[in-house]
Amino acid sequence: MPNTYFLLFELIIYIQFTLCLLHAWKHGTGNILKLLAGGAFGVLLELATIRQLHAYHYGQFLIMVVDVPLCIGLAWGAVIYAVSEFSDGSSLPYWARPILDGLLALNIDLALDAVAIRLGFWDWGQGLHFEYFGVPFANFWAWFWVVFSFSIGYRLLAHRADWTSTWISPFLALVVGLVGVVSTNSLITMVIPYDFYMLSVGLVLISAIVLVLSLRPRFNLRPVAALAFWVPFLSHAYLLIAGLVSGVIFNPPVLLLVSLLMFAVALYLHWPTLRHMLHKFKVA
Repeated sequence: MPNTYFLLFELIIYIQFTLCLLHAWKHGTGNILKLLAGGAFGVLLELATIRQLHAYHYGQFLIMVVDVPLCIGLAWGAVIYAVSEFSDGSSLPYWARPILDGLLALNIDLALDAVAIRLGFWDWGQGLHFEYFGVPFANFWAWFWVVFSFSIGYRLLAHRADWTSTWISPFLALVVGLVGVVSTNSLITMVIPYDFYMLSVGLVLISAIVLVLSLRPRFNLRPVAALAFWVPFLSHAYLLIAGLVSGVIFNPPVLLLVSLLMFAVALYLHWPTLRHMLHKFKVA
């Protein structure tokens, strides 16, 4: 039976996915299929990556799909759905939004992974002092490409005003996403020498940040769904609280600073949405 930290982690992910599902239900079949495709993609990419790389394994969660927790797959679906809602409310050109999606997902993972391995959610098998507090640098390469690949696959046809947008885009996102995951996994492990992992990851992520900033994006140009705030907020809040209660976030203490910084970035980006929700609460 999973321990309390595992159960609460699962519960929060199911809450995140439910928030996304409620939003999708109100906004049509295409959104529902996109979210479901994202959840299926999450499970499949985890199954494929574990067998392709043999680099990590999961602890025992309540609901497992073979050796992958169902909640992890649904977490990918919720994250992808939430970040794309946010980027679609920005001034970024349509083609650049998948890049922002990947970077927004990294905001969560920079706080997530190092705390999660200390709570036993998964294990990279390298100890807690390897590269990024026990997390391989290549993992952040993977997070970016996972979200970018699905997002760009979906957006190839999603802008169309016909049936292909509704019915084909989710399937295309699933296919392009899986091909992107397997291809980039192979690239980082079989083509790029290990000594250049950090350089490769850094170049990709810094280039993505520079490109997005060079476009001078403006955010929240239209009201953004509250779930775009709640998905990262619940993740950051739970990891911060669980890390503090368990004490693992002090091993080393800089982890607390990283978690607080990533939480602050998320709050800054989503402040207009949070302010709108607080205003509605006061009026009510």
